Amino acid sequence: MSTPDAVRPVFWDEACKHLMKKDRVMKRLIPQFPDVSLQTRGDAFGTLARSIVGQQISVKAAQTVWERFALLAPKMTPKSVLKLKVDAMRAAGLSARKVEYLVDLALHFDTHKLHVSQWDGLPDEDIIAELTAVRGIGRWTAEMFLMFHLIRPNVLPLDDVGLINGISRNYFSGEAVSRSDAREVAAAWAPYCTVATWYIWRSLDPVPVAY
Repeated sequence: MSTPDAVRPVFWDEACKHLMKKDRVMKRLIPQFPDVSLQTRGDAFGTLARSIVGQQISVKAAQTVWERFALLAPKMTPKSVLKLKVDAMRAAGLSARKVEYLVDLALHFDTHKLHVSQWDGLPDEDIIAELTAVRGIGRWTAEMFLMFHLIRPNVLPLDDVGLINGISRNYFSGEAVSRSDAREVAAAWAPYCTVATWYIWRSLDPVPVAY
């Protein structure tokens, strides 16, 4: 399911061919989802704000809270978020901590503490280091940003519960999986861990999420 303003990654088809050749699970999974791909909305602030809203709650709950929050700031810019009242944000379903995180994120953008214009040329780990300096953005959120906004092809978000559960189900018959197990499976995915992760998510939930 595509959003109207979404963009398909240029490397997607090549990545799918590579993964189907290298990995038996991918060979089975990828053909099940022929008309969809990871997509970006092209909005750095909105992507990070969505990631913060979605922390530690289900995808469905996150979407509900996001829709209520988005009604408060239809343009969803750092300046518009900084104008919102805390009580209104809390009434939309955001915890006090997430309100603090969203305000801090908006301040980082508004005061140009984040070097947004340079991100295209920086390595993944440099961007992760810059983003995790913002309150409420941990490695998982930074990795979601690399995947969904910067469309980096080789991100492996080992803190993602869906990825670990999906690897357990697809490769280990549902047995518990360690991070090292997951890393071992993903060795065959490089340099397209982002794409493989996206298909692992689809194996658990066919409806794509776009940040």
